[in-house]
Amino acid sequence: MAITAALGELSGDYALDTAHTRIGFVARHTIGPKVRGRFEEFEGGGRLDGDDPSKSRVELTIQAGSIQTDNAKRDDLLRGRFLNLNDHPTITFTSTGARQVGETAFELTGDLTIRGVTKPVTVALEQTGTEHDPQGEVRIRFKGSTVINRADWGVNWTAATGLVGKKVTLEFDVTAVRRT
Repeated sequence: MAITAALGELSGDYALDTAHTRIGFVARHTIGPKVRGRFEEFEGGGRLDGDDPSKSRVELTIQAGSIQTDNAKRDDLLRGRFLNLNDHPTITFTSTGARQVGETAFELTGDLTIRGVTKPVTVALEQTGTEHDPQGEVRIRFKGSTVINRADWGVNWTAATGLVGKKVTLEFDVTAVRRT
């Protein structure tokens, strides 16, 4: 995907293309390699104001139970003891601000809610492409990440406290389609 359109031409309401979006994470394990995972079920969208990016907004809802690390035992532990799915089935992000920091670079600030705890985060994003698909719809792609301390959201379990690092990198590779 090439970045071909001026930002102003991309203004509009967008929905996530969940088939072409990856929401993942990386955590360091103290006795082994990094643990990588992803969420399989999520939905979201937003408004891009290409003329004034500060007026742009994003909302994302992740089904916490869709977490996958390709290890069933670890996934069950993450769903239960770490994420407490019975009481908190979703993870949400609602933007509170956006700013353009480079030609294709943006910072998206918002409220991240995990386990019922809401804290502000800033996600660094890079616009990696735009295109018109075969149906004539505008697609825009962003890639980005942010690092959080999982303990700030109560994502903790006493037996694993010393085994899993507290810093978790949240990774986003997003494709969104402009709604007509």
